Amino acid sequence: MSSTARTPMSPDRPLQQEYEVRFEWAREGLRSIGQGAGVIVVIDAISFTTTVERAVSEGLEVRPFAGTRAEAEAVAAGGGFGAARLAGPRGGNGVTLSPSSLTAENVAAFGATRAVVPSFNGSRLSAAAAAFGVPVLAASLRNRTAVAQWILARQHAVGHRVKVAVVAGGEVRDDDTVRFSVEDLLTAGAVIDALGGLGIDACSPEAAAACAAYTGLARAARHLFTASTSGVELRDDYGQGGDVLIAAETDVSTTVPVLVDGVFREADPGDLADGR
Repeated sequence: MSSTARTPMSPDRPLQQEYEVRFEWAREGLRSIGQGAGVIVVIDAISFTTTVERAVSEGLEVRPFAGTRAEAEAVAAGGGFGAARLAGPRGGNGVTLSPSSLTAENVAAFGATRAVVPSFNGSRLSAAAAAFGVPVLAASLRNRTAVAQWILARQHAVGHRVKVAVVAGGEVRDDDTVRFSVEDLLTAGAVIDALGGLGIDACSPEAAAACAAYTGLARAARHLFTASTSGVELRDDYGQGGDVLIAAETDVSTTVPVLVDGVFREADPGDLADGR
């Protein structure tokens, strides 16, 4: 029986182009479904996009970093971040990657209005999304409905439907391969479900499957977050199970962080119809 070798699919190949709502994983998926999108929604539920939502809610702008934490520390040591200040590593004092660190007291004591927050997945994914020149939103369970409402308002402002690329970060291993993460799947599905409730529902099969995962498991979301590989790791290895509980809260925030000029800040009306 003869067989024909299959040519590997390039991550630059446009995928899901005919659909209004698309879903993919990590930077490779972004390169495919980001093409032609009018809005990109980045998800790294535990913890980057939850941290961004908390930071922006407290008045702190967040600059994602395209490299590793070690690289960010080298840039900071050379004064390369200007008025921005590098946030601390998870588990440190003050403002860090940890969502629970974004208290009013820590933000007030931070000494800057802009934080550089590196992470191995969500931060680098956000920096890559910025290259597409369209609004990039940081989504979590906490603000999933607010994000969907902003996208609907964006469509009204520009006068036509815009394609939405929902990209889950997953967990990035030390060798830079991506591991599936249940918390990102559920959060992506939650955003897609909220979009559908507003009539933005022409979903790709991938987006529809993510939505079905969330709607079928929404009542168990808190448990699934805490019992997931990422949740257990944070609790047992870092002693930060509280961060997972923060990330598992649904629709408790109306903050919509939008990436403008390389910085996540609170969305304002001018972002809805601008040329990005």
